[in-house]
Amino acid sequence: MSASIRPVTDDEADIRLDRWFRRHFPALPQSAIQKLCRTGQIRVDGKRAEAATRLAPGQAVRVPPLPDAPRAERPAAPTADPHAFKELEERILFKDEHIIVLNKAPGLPVQGGPGITRHLDGLLDLLRFGNEHRPRLVHRLDRDTSGVLLLARTPGTAAKLAALFRGRDIEKTYWAIVAGRPLPPEGRIDAALKRIEGGRGERTALSDPNDPDAARAITDFRTLDHAGQKFAWLELRPLTGRTHQLRVHCVAMRTPILGDEKYEQPDQNGAFGARFAGLSDSLHLHARRLSFPHPAGGRLDVEADLPPHMQATFRTLGFTAPPPRRPHRH
Repeated sequence: MSASIRPVTDDEADIRLDRWFRRHFPALPQSAIQKLCRTGQIRVDGKRAEAATRLAPGQAVRVPPLPDAPRAERPAAPTADPHAFKELEERILFKDEHIIVLNKAPGLPVQGGPGITRHLDGLLDLLRFGNEHRPRLVHRLDRDTSGVLLLARTPGTAAKLAALFRGRDIEKTYWAIVAGRPLPPEGRIDAALKRIEGGRGERTALSDPNDPDAARAITDFRTLDHAGQKFAWLELRPLTGRTHQLRVHCVAMRTPILGDEKYEQPDQNGAFGARFAGLSDSLHLHARRLSFPHPAGGRLDVEADLPPHMQATFRTLGFTAPPPRRPHRH
């Protein structure tokens, strides 16, 4: 077998060289890819390249003769569940050849874990719509958080979007109903966080910013309405993406999100106060809006309607939420 030259496609922009090889030759182990790079047998545009080299569309990758190995077969898609497919299809807010945007239901885990048998990642084969690639998650929402969730329809798009989420090009807007009323009514929370083990399992906690295990976390907040001093409707804009950032930052303001039994403090009238007021004890946190650069150019804004339990709470408290605007690319 002789060496061959393969072009890097537009969909493979910014992918690492080793991942490019694993995509095209899934039976080739990482150790073999690294050795082929070290010995100069793998080249990019005729030059030696390291395994971590990022590729650009149009570049030529030299593929040397590879050891014989059975080509990995693509796993067969699971038998379609008509009910599950209909439920997911009804939650699609936007779809094109690059992405799918869903309004995730509260209570549905995004990925599996201990004791979790049904999760969104396990259902994504149902959303191929004839595409050879399975949709991929590019960010996460907590199990009990509802709202806008973005999926990539190709590996290249997933890499581009994941890079955007690591930067500051994604604008995320959440709505929350909290116990109490923050003072001042708007501002910025700049409070470091870290993961700890506690009585309620692994949790996120406020931390000294000089702690080597801490990560800076920033949230902009604004009060959109309030019901006396007991409850408030907040707009939350996280500028960083730490685990449970919004939930812990709301507790730091002494206004815990309704239904957040994991983080509320006994003296803060959180989920228990919601029950006392006759409100749902489900988590009242919703990913309302996502604005991001579309992979094909321009910027896409997508909004999601509130889940039923938050709609009921809005009615009870007299809050009026505008309907979500149609997806807009500009």
